[in-house]
Amino acid sequence: QVYLVESGGGLVQAGDSLRLSCTASGRTFSSYTMGWFRQAPGKEREFVAAISWNDSRTNYADSVKGRFTCSRDNAKNTVYLQMNSLKPEDTAVYYCAATLYLMGTMTPQYRNWGQGTQVTVSS
Repeated sequence: QVYLVESGGGLVQAGDSLRLSCTASGRTFSSYTMGWFRQAPGKEREFVAAISWNDSRTNYADSVKGRFTCSRDNAKNTVYLQMNSLKPEDTAVYYCAATLYLMGTMTPQYRNWGQGTQVTVSS
């Protein structure tokens, strides 16, 4: 089993930046894809970004392209989501997740989830 812990959320103003971290522990595999999802109250969980663990290929939702960047640090077993130019619409609980589906973008493809970290962006 792989265990994921997110951190880095907070309350910021529109236009500010945050960097979310997701540290993996337990049984991890180089074939994993790490995904970032977010869920706002009353809304479905939506895909934000994904990065492959082994080669750092990335994929982004249209809503965050050009603003968010996924990266990884193999030595630290950590993936990051750098969020720039934050908008109020980005307010949500952000989750990292792991899947064996290569570059998966759908919630059901992910079986391992972190506890989430709250990101709130004020106008």
